[in-house]
Amino acid sequence: MDREAWAISLCFVLVVSLTGDALNALKTNLADPNNVLQSWDPTLVNPCTWFHVTCNSDNSVTRVDLGNANLSGQLVPQLGQLPNLQYLELYSNNISGRVPNELGNLTNLVSLDLYLNVLSGPIPDTLGNLQRLRFLYDRRLNNNTLSGPIPVILTTIESLQVLDLSNNRLTGDIPINGSFSLFTPISFQNNLLITPPAAPPPPVSQTPPSSPVGSGTTGAIAGGVAAGAALLFAAPAIALAMWRRKKPQDHFFDVPAEEDPEVHLGQLKRFSLRELQVATDNFSNKNILGRGGF
Repeated sequence: MDREAWAISLCFVLVVSLTGDALNALKTNLADPNNVLQSWDPTLVNPCTWFHVTCNSDNSVTRVDLGNANLSGQLVPQLGQLPNLQYLELYSNNISGRVPNELGNLTNLVSLDLYLNVLSGPIPDTLGNLQRLRFLYDRRLNNNTLSGPIPVILTTIESLQVLDLSNNRLTGDIPINGSFSLFTPISFQNNLLITPPAAPPPPVSQTPPSSPVGSGTTGAIAGGVAAGAALLFAAPAIALAMWRRKKPQDHFFDVPAEEDPEVHLGQLKRFSLRELQVATDNFSNKNILGRGGF
């Protein structure tokens, strides 16, 4: 083996070793009554064989799925040593303590799901480094919750699509610039935040009153034209309805679809009702993309 190949192999081993050490540090710091982390064997250098860990073709950890695992304890700063991590799913546990500043090193992170835990302290400013982040959930349902102001640097994350900071103890002003201009009050409710003043309504244009001269004649002409147009468009519809009534109806029966073994959906994310409410602004009609029978 030449020096270049030897150096590449050594770098690969070092990176994999650091990744395994980081996850082992997390395991050591968490109580696991259900033995969810039983396969996380520190004697195995490569963590890609562990349950709840997903790697890419380069054996780099890209996903850690530990949601709803009944884990307790605290997060560790070593999590910042997973440079290719894209999804960190730790929701619905009993994890306490602070959010490590080192999470800001995960510059490839797309989703950070920490909701339904008992994390406390401020939101780290370093999370502003996560410029690929699309989903940020820091929702709590108890009194031991995140506090302090919302870091303004989070508004620079242009890729952010879903934000939920509700049910915390956050204080200060709600940022309204940058990517935060897309989010509604439901993303910040049940905090101690100062709600920004509502935008003034658009000015109403003043139109001068129309002259009464000739208004009766003009109204009669307009009414006649409208009635004629309505009759013109309604006649084909009435004829079509009468023709369909005479035509015998076809009957259709649904046949259960067979499962195609060639279709693999891969790893799917399960969204809670709360997440859907935040993403759709409480199912607002303005977010409907379309509707119909298909």
